[in-house]
Amino acid sequence: MKVLLIGGGGREHALGWKIMQSPLVTELVSAPGNPGLTTLGRCVSVSAENVAALVRLAIKEAPDLVVVGPEVALAEGLVDQLQALNIAVFGPSAAAAQLESSKAFTKELCARHNIPTARHRTVQTMADAKVFLRTLAAPFVLKADGLAAGKGVVIAQDMDEAVAAAQDMLDGQFGAASQTLVIEEFMHGLEASFFALSDGEAVMPLIAAQDHKRAFDGDLGPNTGGMGAFSPVPHVDEFMAKRIMDEIIIPTIAAMREEGRPFTGVLFAGLMIGTDGPKLIEYNVRFGDPECQVLVMRLQSDLVPLLLACANGKLAQTLAPDWDKQACTTVVMAAKGYPGAYKKGLSLGLPEPGTDGVQMFHAGTTLDEDGNLVSAGGRVLAITAFGTSVGDAAANAYRQCEQIEFDGGFYRKDIGAKV
Repeated sequence: MKVLLIGGGGREHALGWKIMQSPLVTELVSAPGNPGLTTLGRCVSVSAENVAALVRLAIKEAPDLVVVGPEVALAEGLVDQLQALNIAVFGPSAAAAQLESSKAFTKELCARHNIPTARHRTVQTMADAKVFLRTLAAPFVLKADGLAAGKGVVIAQDMDEAVAAAQDMLDGQFGAASQTLVIEEFMHGLEASFFALSDGEAVMPLIAAQDHKRAFDGDLGPNTGGMGAFSPVPHVDEFMAKRIMDEIIIPTIAAMREEGRPFTGVLFAGLMIGTDGPKLIEYNVRFGDPECQVLVMRLQSDLVPLLLACANGKLAQTLAPDWDKQACTTVVMAAKGYPGAYKKGLSLGLPEPGTDGVQMFHAGTTLDEDGNLVSAGGRVLAITAFGTSVGDAAANAYRQCEQIEFDGGFYRKDIGAKV
């Protein structure tokens, strides 16, 4: 079968790497892809955010399955248009993708269906923002309602900082995404990312991972799209995973179905696990990046039947996947300045592959006019490794990082250190 993979980041390289291990797949086409994906199949220069062009590409390529990696095309209805053409596609409709594209929508859904989350209020004016902020204790959490590439969250340490952040966001710091704000109480506990599949009816749990959002060691600096991840997560054991499914994931899938917007694809719950159990921080409607890298490394089963089952409404008839018991850690190598301004076109020197249990996934890379590998984004590479423990896996990843020549890059040195 032929698979069309939408996207060109580290997540998509990881998905393509796993998809091409399936005996079902004979051809992989990626749009736009990246130099890592060119080693797995054919890449076509079509933006992952150009829905009209992606639909034309799908008609031309006639794939047996389309897998959508990033969130923008999902929010803009790519899945709806492909389903109208009877093309099998893994991902949610635009209506279901509102779980990620509108934080206000998700908070309102949680309130209607008693899904545990932080106390919050949606505001569009500074007056309303100040009124609600006065009801909270520091620190304060402010979130852009819409998509902001993982960077639309501000945690303010005092009231003055919170008011200034609200003003900046409402004034257009994140464009249209922050014209509406969700302000919420700060939740204490341990964070985790939990993943589950759904075909709109059936729900299948996957596993948990732990992301590292802040740019610098010690969880300092601004929020990013993610600087590293590890799995398994010690505080998400079998008992906690069942609570997450019973109290958050399954009620959400049921609520979406009840409200006429059934969710298909992968549901990624960002969670805070405190003394009173798990609470939802926010939802994403696609595999996380860099969590996807550790998930596909640990996945021992064939990924493609799971994706097909979600697309075709047959998840209940599909066997649950098997997972490698080893720990896995991924370290993101980013361009200096990220998540702010950074340079592109910086030279990259990669070691020869060959270390067992280590994979290097391309994210923001491209080839220059002379065919040399150079940087093309903020997050450039994701070095992912197995180990007997999270610390051992991190050590294996860091040994690979040290062999990479990238003068304009940086990476956190403490991924998984808290474990």
